[in-house]
Formats: sequence, C-alpha cells, structure tokens
Amino acid sequence: MQTRTQTRTIVAAAFAGASFLILASAANAADVKVMASAAIKEAYLELVPQFEKGTEHKVATTWAGTVDMMKRLQGGEVFDLVIMSGPSIEELIKQGKIVPGSRVDLARSGVGVAVRAGARKPEISSGDALKRAMLAAKSIAYSTGPSGVYLAGLFQRMGIADEIRSKVVPAPPGMPVGEIVARGEAEIGFQQVSELLPVAGIDFIGPLSADVQQITVFAGGIHTGATHADAAKPLVKFLTSSQAAPVIKKKGLEPG
Repeated sequence: MQTRTQTRTIVAAAFAGASFLILASAANAADVKVMASAAIKEAYLELVPQFEKGTEHKVATTWAGTVDMMKRLQGGEVFDLVIMSGPSIEELIKQGKIVPGSRVDLARSGVGVAVRAGARKPEISSGDALKRAMLAAKSIAYSTGPSGVYLAGLFQRMGIADEIRSKVVPAPPGMPVGEIVARGEAEIGFQQVSELLPVAGIDFIGPLSADVQQITVFAGGIHTGATHADAAKPLVKFLTSSQAAPVIKKKGLEPG
C-alpha cells in the first residue's frame, strides 16, 4: 500500500515525464518558411494543413510571381523551401541560392485559355485556330511567368507578334490573368490552367491544343540558407506522396 508521500512522488514524476514529452515535441516542431509560385496555390492550400496536423510543423508561405521571386531571392531573402518552375530552380542552383541535388519535381501544368464569363468563346482547337483568334481579338492578357514567356515566343514564331503587340495587356507580376479578364480589361487571357480554374467571373475555354501546348514543371528546392531544412524535406515528401496526388489532379495539375 502506497503512502501519501510515495503517491505524491509518482504523480510528480509522471508530470515531469509528460512535460518533457511536450517540450521535446515542441522542440522538434518548426516554422517552415516557403516562397511559392501561385501555379500550385489551390492544391497547396488544401494539402499543407494536412501536413501541419500530421507533423506539428507550421508552414508560413509567401506567394509571388516568378519575376518577383527571382528578384527577392537574388536580393538575399532566405526561405527554407522555394517552389517555382523547374528552369528557375536550376538557375538558382547555379547562383548558389538552392542546394544542389535538392530539386524535387512536384507538379506539371499546361497553359489554359479563358474569356470573361458569358463572352463568346474563340476557337482554339489548333495552332492555326489560335493564331486566327489572336488576330481577331481586341485585347490579350498573359503573365510575366513561364506561360507568358512561352506565349511571347509562340506568337513570335507564328509571325504575329508585331501585329498583336498593341493588343497585349501585361499582367503585373503576381496578378492572376483571370482577374484582368473578369474585369473586362482583356478579351482573352492565358495562364497556367491551375491558376485560371479558381478565378470567378471567367469562362475557362480549355488548355492550348497539343500542337502548341507547353507543359511547365514546378519543383521545390531547399534554400542554401535554410534554417529548417529538416522540416522542409518532409513537406516536399508529403507534396509528392500518393495522398497528395488526387488533390493535385483536382486542381488542374498533374503530379510531378
């Protein structure tokens, strides 16, 4: 039979043990800083809370367009994980901003086309049809990101770049092209499919036809100055897991 003193000792020991476990758990938890492209935003926002719940890590995310991301990273800003187009990640590896060998491909996205809700939908079933639609359009919007860079080159190759130059409504870095179209500031807009789908006030026509489509791979890389690389790595692993794949597909992307 335990004495009152023995009981107090056992309770105190148990409390101390529980406190140690809580402190140990808190010590292992980390605040992961991420800078990411909006192309993966919808899928990411659904998946990250699942990661946080399962690991006790917290994720703080900064969203930016490709141009701003490159400027900020080249200017010395530090994040634990950077998510953007694969070629940009490779460029940052060359510049010493991303750890060599840390690149992991997360998702793939094609370029999509949209018009204002209720507006006439142009024919885009082929490259030739797209060319005719561009010549007939009164105004055209595309981003400064990978899809916009590709389209500028595509229109150049089509031989219509000079003819449509005055029609182009440039989207400010980080501004969804769909919002410009929804406001009626551009008749037709182009951006990653995953970035157009969630925008209200537009009708998504579909992806570019296969003969002129461009697939962009979005990848993650660990920053060379990361303070919580050990927490960022399992986040990348989760985003590429079989559990994440259905969400990625649902949001207009294909798993890495």
